[in-house]
Amino acid sequence: MRVSNDLTAEETARLLNRLRRVEGQARGLQRMIEEGRNCEDVFTQLSATKAALDRVGVMLISLKMRSCLTEEGAEPGSQEAVEKALETFLKYATAVRWEAGTQE
Repeated sequence: MRVSNDLTAEETARLLNRLRRVEGQARGLQRMIEEGRNCEDVFTQLSATKAALDRVGVMLISLKMRSCLTEEGAEPGSQEAVEKALETFLKYATAVRWEAGTQE
């Protein structure tokens, strides 16, 4: 299933708008590093960029969970629908936890 199939036009627009902001923040971060800006400014920008991307992830996961819980063919609130929604959430939570533990 594709993400776009689960989203309304408004939800898609909101997500793309947020992603464009993240893209702008990442470019700003690159520019700050190229310019040799002080560490505190760079880390502040890095934190803001990561938080913005995390908000996109939370928005996506909540929309996907809603989709899983209301999907055609599954009774809303059924054990199968809940299991699928939780599986989706755990994939995201595992990715975030794994990312936090990596050191590149």
